[in-house]
Amino acid sequence: MTASEKIQLHESVWVAPGAQLYGHVEAAEGASIWPNAVIRSECQYVRIGRMSNIQDFVMIHVGYDYPSEIGEFVSITHHATVHGAVIEDHCLIGINATLMDGCVIGRGSIVAPGCVVREGTVVPPHSIVAGVPGKVIKERDSARDNRWNAWNYYRNAAAYRDGNHRAWHGDDYRAFGIDIKKKIAEDRDL
Repeated sequence: MTASEKIQLHESVWVAPGAQLYGHVEAAEGASIWPNAVIRSECQYVRIGRMSNIQDFVMIHVGYDYPSEIGEFVSITHHATVHGAVIEDHCLIGINATLMDGCVIGRGSIVAPGCVVREGTVVPPHSIVAGVPGKVIKERDSARDNRWNAWNYYRNAAAYRDGNHRAWHGDDYRAFGIDIKKKIAEDRDL
């Protein structure tokens, strides 16, 4: 790391072997960064919120004028690209989705797989966005469903840290699911 780089990861963050972080990158408590994810910030910064997961082959970059800011309990799924965008809390970004400079994804939203959200687009909270270019196709608060996904990745990261690659299997996982879904339903997981 050079003197100009600023990598700040909470001690609980799990970073998979093969993930690459460059520049100014921050990740909060319980976040996870999965294999072959690349996070670069030659200018601006990348901030990843608490309990968020950056899945395999995700690319997060910044624009010259736009940082990439990812809220709490956000799942950015495989092969997605985030380029100088803001993702508010409790969102899910689908496989191969692309978010461009200056766009904002409102709280509790879902961006469908393969969707391209153009520069400067502001997606209202509780939206489902799909298509190329991305458009709101439905309104629905998906925050609780999206938090369930984030909790699964939090559990998975803890298991991977211990060398267990089967965290979503067996009676223990079923018990975890029942418990955390109750907490989510009552917002006691926040």
